[in-house]
Amino acid sequence: MPPSDSLFESNNFSRLLLERMMGISPCIQELEPYEFRYCLKEWEPPSGWQSVALDAMAEMEVYLGDRRYYESIQVAPRVEAAIVMDKEVTRMTRMLFVGLVTGQYPVEWVLNHFYFDGRGFYFLPRSLYFTDAIRVHLGGKPYRAFEQKQKMLDNRFEIGYREFKEANREVDELFIDSIQKLIAARGAPTVLAIAGATAAGKTEIVERLSGAFTQSGMKVTSMELDNFFTDREYREAHGLDSQGKEAMHLDVLIQCLEDLLRGKRVFTPHYDTVLATSSHDLQGNLKPGRKPIPIEPADIIFIEGNFPFLIEEIQHLIGLKVVYLTDDPIRMKRKWRRDMDFRKKYDLNYFRNRYFREQFIMAEVAYRPQMEVCDMLVDTTGAALWVTPGLEKILDGG
Repeated sequence: MPPSDSLFESNNFSRLLLERMMGISPCIQELEPYEFRYCLKEWEPPSGWQSVALDAMAEMEVYLGDRRYYESIQVAPRVEAAIVMDKEVTRMTRMLFVGLVTGQYPVEWVLNHFYFDGRGFYFLPRSLYFTDAIRVHLGGKPYRAFEQKQKMLDNRFEIGYREFKEANREVDELFIDSIQKLIAARGAPTVLAIAGATAAGKTEIVERLSGAFTQSGMKVTSMELDNFFTDREYREAHGLDSQGKEAMHLDVLIQCLEDLLRGKRVFTPHYDTVLATSSHDLQGNLKPGRKPIPIEPADIIFIEGNFPFLIEEIQHLIGLKVVYLTDDPIRMKRKWRRDMDFRKKYDLNYFRNRYFREQFIMAEVAYRPQMEVCDMLVDTTGAALWVTPGLEKILDGG
């Protein structure tokens, strides 16, 4: 039997949806009904909720697992010069709202495939990070696991670093202690590469690791992979993906790492993000009038970047390959506080469109591939430290 017209009347629809959403997102419980209606009004179709046609769940599951679906999302579509929500992102959230109210999309199914961002007031697909192959690579189970305290942040619309840090305290302390044990066992100098998605906490944990090494009397330095990019004009002309080694001064990168591991001072290229040009030409020679970046030898050499060990040619030079993982819903809440409230970095709709588009793609091209070859994985959301069997023996004194 089709839903009655009264079900789609604005106030009735809002009341019923609020009831369903209580089981979807804890932060919804923080809203009064009139506040919920304010938020919902943005998504109401001009011709009413009854005009929303629903895709079958099986059909949705297929395209939600297809990278081409996310590549079709526009991050900055415009109407009269203003950036608006992408049509597909809008359609998806409307479908889920209607499907929940009519019962055509069970709450359990929605939770399995989506999460709801309370601040953006829209649904985003869940990213898959752990696969069977990754679990096998990391010994089949976590090295250590703790209470998952990030769950206490589920009712928050945004998250600051102080509460994020406290929720991760136990796993972070174990991680820092474990890294120090491994360096002591293996010796220095060593290259330490930490991969992590935006707002996963990578920058902060690197700073804390650096402080721990410095306190123990070790010298620390860092090298940014982004500085090894070739000119953007060259990359775009040749259709080069900025994640690929073809877009980098690879020979220079290899030489710098080798020299640092020999205790030598090096000079890396400098990539000007404003001009989108490198200080070096395609042959790896310094351009006239440009200056390279000097890096002194150190005991610990951090490689900074989103893809530090996707390049096979440098993997053997990296002493420890780490993925620092935080699940998408928590990262989104961190980005609201950091990038929107504090940095005021993005247009609202650009921010929401971009996050919807990028998470699946980045998990597929960057983070799962690095999880498949990493030595250690810090899962802050799962409050677990994963290590390869070989490292587990070292950490346990074997």
